[in-house]
Order: sequence, then C-alpha cells, then structure tokens
Amino acid sequence: MSHKCFADEIAIDFPSVDNVVERMRDAFLGEPENSDVLRADVLLSQREAFDGLVVPLSVPVRVTCPHCGGRGETWAERCHLCHGTGHSLCHHPVRMSVPPRVADGTCFRFRIKSADAASVRVEVRVAIRSSAA
Repeated sequence: MSHKCFADEIAIDFPSVDNVVERMRDAFLGEPENSDVLRADVLLSQREAFDGLVVPLSVPVRVTCPHCGGRGETWAERCHLCHGTGHSLCHHPVRMSVPPRVADGTCFRFRIKSADAASVRVEVRVAIRSSAA
C-alpha cells in the first residue's frame, strides 16, 4: 500500500480487490524510492562463490485470507483465520541462481508477483566466509 489514493474506498467498500488496485496503482503511478524491500543475506563458502550454485529461499508473501475473502470478518464476527486483517502470510519458495565467481557484497534484486498476492520486492546480499571460518 505504497500509494494512498483510493486507499480508504478500497479498504472499506471492496477489501477483496485491494491487491488488484495496488497493482494498478503501481503500474500507472510508479513505485516510490522508499517503498518496502525484504532484505536477506546469503552466506557462501569461497568454493560456493567460485563455482556458483542455486540457493533455495522462502519468501513471506501477503495473500488475501481464503476464509473471509479479505473482509476480515465472517457475518458479524471477526475472522478467526486472519484475526480481522483480511490477509495472511504464506511462504513462496524461490530458487535463486548465484553465478560463478560472484563477489562478496553482490546484491541481487527481484520482485515476486502473483495473481493471488501482493507484490514483494526482495534484495539478497552475498556474503563470503573467509577460509579460516
């Protein structure tokens, strides 16, 4: 929810279309510099950094609650699955390829997009262990 226009109308009147409207706002209005980024470090041995490898990651992604459809309630009661928020977290598996001869401090940036979830920006920094460790 990086853009505030239409936020109150969507949240109150049509909570289940919040993700769609968020994607439309991003497409038409762009993305602000200071928007949230999920950051992580990947620690590699010198050999792994030299050879390259595929690193499995599990990225938390916010999805519309399947029980209440994003409303946060069922009839007159707060939804027990999402605790009234209208969304829940699921973990999206990602296999990130680290190329051979990657340098210490290299950053990989990517975005995870799904029709069922809010977009997530991810930044992974490579840290290489010294041979003494």
